[in-house]
Formats: sequence, structure tokens, C-alpha cells
Amino acid sequence: MTRRPAPRTVLGAFGVAALGDLLALLADFGPGHAVCKPLLMPLLAAYVALRNGPRLLIAALLFGWGGDTFLLFDAEPAFLAGMGSFAAGHVCYLVLFRRYGTRAPRARGAGLVAAYALALIGTVALLWPDLPADMRGPVAGYSLLLTAMAFGATALGPAAAAGGALFLLSDTLIATGVAEWPQLPRPDFAIMLTYIAAQFLLAEGVLTAHQRIGTGTAVSSAERTTTTPSATTSPRAGT
Repeated sequence: MTRRPAPRTVLGAFGVAALGDLLALLADFGPGHAVCKPLLMPLLAAYVALRNGPRLLIAALLFGWGGDTFLLFDAEPAFLAGMGSFAAGHVCYLVLFRRYGTRAPRARGAGLVAAYALALIGTVALLWPDLPADMRGPVAGYSLLLTAMAFGATALGPAAAAGGALFLLSDTLIATGVAEWPQLPRPDFAIMLTYIAAQFLLAEGVLTAHQRIGTGTAVSSAERTTTTPSATTSPRAGT
């Protein structure tokens, strides 16, 4: 029987691919980026699978792989296809956050909603005049979904919350490039660094929540309606 690789081995391969991609970007070595970038999300998805993570998380990462691959091509149809693939991944994440997340206290929840709503409105309003006319609608719709995903990630704890915020930052950097705003030195490096960290932190956040539930430390919302009042102290309030 063929022995499966250890999760740490696959995670190490993901780290090597990530380092190779970032170094290729710093060196302006296009072939290295073209080879390493498409390896990232399949390796991270394999790591999740070896840790018996939820299939929906694997799907989210593979949609990310689709987006990564499309964005290797410098053409508007490829950009829109990549955006659509990432959007599908965000939908997967939103379902996972609802399934595994906890409800924040009302005061903190209201503050987070206000902060992310302000970030969404401010970013879209600033970018809108400089975006190509045919890109305004898709970018605005995608930004809404992306912001919802970043906000939803806060329900899984600090790691996932940081991942959601970094994903938002990474895609905002891409949007500023589409709007032809002045860019930081090596903007492609900053985009990939924040994106790689975002996907890893989101995956780890979901895996941690999934395994916590598997060990019986949380109960579902359906169980809440049938258990005693003491069960409402469970850290999980998702569906």
C-alpha cells in the first residue's frame, strides 16, 4: 500500500513554493513566478485534505488556484474569470464561517460591521472614478463579497480574522493597479505576500474550528434548541 505523505511534508512543500514565488517576484524572474504560483493552492489544499479538513475548504482553495492561474494572463477576460473564481472561493469561506464561527458580543460585532462597511464604501468610492467603465460593476460587486468574507472570518478567531484582513488588503492592492494609481515598489511582491499569508491563515482558522468541533468542544445551533440552558456557553453558534 502506498503511504500518504505527512501533512508537515506537504506544508513544507507549500512553504518552498511560496518562498520560490516571492523570490522570483523580487528578482523579476517571470518563469519562476509562472511555475511556483500555480503550485501554491493545490499544495495547501493537499495539506488540508491530509488533515481531514472539510471539503468546502478544499474547494475554496482550489477556486483560489483557478483565480491564481487566470491572473497569470494579462488580459481583461482572464482578469474577470479570475475574479469570478475567487468570488466562488469567498462564498465557500462564508458558508464555512457560518458553520464553524461564533457570535461576537453585540458591541464588538457592531464595531466590526461599521469598520468593514467604512472600508468597503471608502475604497470603492475612491477607486470608482479611476476604474475602466466596464470594470466598475464587477469590481464593486466583488469588493462587497470580499469584504463580507473578511468580516465573516472574524468569527473564527484571530488567525482567520488576520487572514480575512490580509486577503482584503491584497485584493485592494490589485484594484489600485487596475485603477492605475501610483504603486509601491514591487507591488506584485506585496500582493502575493499578503495573499499567501491570507490563504494559509484562513485555512488554519477553519481547520482549528473543524477539529475543535470534532473533539466535541462545541455544539451546533440545532443542539442549542434542545439542550439545557448551560449548553449556551458553548463557543460555537454556527449552523
